[in-house]
Amino acid sequence: MDGRWKKTVSILGIAMVSAIVVLAGCSNDNSNGSAPTNEENNSGANGQQEEQTKHEISVSIYDRGNVPSEEGTIEDNRWTEWLVENSGIDASFVAIPRSNPAEKLNTLFASGSAPDVIFEFNATIRNQLYNQKQLMPLDDLIEQNSSEYKEFLNKYPIIRKLTAKSDGQMYEFGRISGLNPNVVLMVREDWLEKLNLDAPETTDQFFEIARAFTEDDPDGNGVGDTFGMALSFASGMAVDQMFGSYHEATGDSTWVIENDKLVRQWDRIQAAMAFEKKLYEAGIVDKDFIADKNGDKSKQDFITGKLGMIGMAGGSGAAGLQAYESLKQNDPDAKVIIIPLPESEFGSFTANVTPPVQTTGIVNARAEDPVGVMKYVDFLVKQDTQKTLAYGFQGTHWSQGTNGCPKAIDEAKNKQELSWNIDFSMLSSPGLDACSSFKNSLNPTDPLEQEFIGLIDAAEEAYISPDRPIPLFTHQVYFPAMPEDIDQIRKSAEPNMFGNIYTKAVIGGSKYSVEQAMQDMQTAWKQAGGEKVDEWFDNWYQENKETAVLTKDIYELNEALKQ
Repeated sequence: MDGRWKKTVSILGIAMVSAIVVLAGCSNDNSNGSAPTNEENNSGANGQQEEQTKHEISVSIYDRGNVPSEEGTIEDNRWTEWLVENSGIDASFVAIPRSNPAEKLNTLFASGSAPDVIFEFNATIRNQLYNQKQLMPLDDLIEQNSSEYKEFLNKYPIIRKLTAKSDGQMYEFGRISGLNPNVVLMVREDWLEKLNLDAPETTDQFFEIARAFTEDDPDGNGVGDTFGMALSFASGMAVDQMFGSYHEATGDSTWVIENDKLVRQWDRIQAAMAFEKKLYEAGIVDKDFIADKNGDKSKQDFITGKLGMIGMAGGSGAAGLQAYESLKQNDPDAKVIIIPLPESEFGSFTANVTPPVQTTGIVNARAEDPVGVMKYVDFLVKQDTQKTLAYGFQGTHWSQGTNGCPKAIDEAKNKQELSWNIDFSMLSSPGLDACSSFKNSLNPTDPLEQEFIGLIDAAEEAYISPDRPIPLFTHQVYFPAMPEDIDQIRKSAEPNMFGNIYTKAVIGGSKYSVEQAMQDMQTAWKQAGGEKVDEWFDNWYQENKETAVLTKDIYELNEALKQ
């Protein structure tokens, strides 16, 4: 869900996240977005000068290997210098490889040299550190030493619910990120028109349209060289979620609420698996979809006019725009629509969405200067700070746009000086600022971008609705922190179940039926101790259903943020 996009046409040159994370901070008391004054930045939590106290802390920062050599390193650059100078906190920065943060963090904690403040998107990593008692409780620290973040918590109490652990205390810092589409179902509308078909509304209709896109020469070239649908990466997720199923081959399945109990979704898994097998055996999908692990080939097939429907990760953001631009370059007459996931026997659901609230920051239990940590966090959540980190400085990096939002003055300059600083903004709240949305970065006078704005609107209508909810008891990033023995059972069993048994059933033909696969899955789950996991999840639900953030709360929050 995080990353930096680079536009291929001339639009607002700011950093954003295409699926899961966008940047924040457009409106604030200091409307010119310039750096706060020294007097403002040296003030303490109670607004008084603290000239006698020097706070020294260490802070983690993702290393994506994308800092231009002229700008220094991710630990030492213009933005680390700005943060130190303007926060009044002597912060040193510790690089954590973005590709594998767990390994580096485990090493640092084992050696007693982990940073004081750790910014980490992965809930599994944060939960593991909590279970290991490596994290500092934050309630008293916030109450006694915070001004900005405490006010933020009071305004958005859902963050307290999300950041509290089993002992009732908060252990994480959060932000409002906004509920946005991530994976969307893109369909070639011109192919539908050529074959005199309507967009599918049910899974049965979806199958028939996918078959027609494969067999009825929708591109009119007289050659059988098209597929109806993809099954790799995000496309496979979209098919699963049509049936209210949610899993990944790496092991990330979930439970659903039925009759006020939290139960494992075996029936939905079986229905999704049977449907994928049906698509595969009908020749509607690429037989080599398993090798397309990150979906690059299916995206290329869609761009080059060889694929009629695709689950597109980041489809209403930068990734979707880039794919749409490339498609139109290859075929100017191509037309695309974004549609809701077709309804199955289990109901109507959405595909992956970004969580409306993210928890991204934790504090090392061994931090020697927790007051300094709190003052640094307070500086990060100030709207002036958020705006500066997102857009740079007025007159240098941006000017006021016609829509009231910052507009890049020199995109090349911003790419050099600004485009790589996204991870310093992990406490920014883009969900509170319309200027941070990808749609507002587009140029409505550009015909192609205007078309894509229409696709974004369609995606929001299709995928952000309580009538088509996420097929989970809560968003996957809000899963409770499981005890290590329970989590280990889950991690050991699920990759085999979904990476091996499930895939074998889809491609196994008559030699390996869906029914046999389900029996083998349930046997493997039971032998691994999975019944203990099922029992733990239901017990957690019964004990926490009145206070936990569940799916209904996610949509209620989203409606509240619109007001």
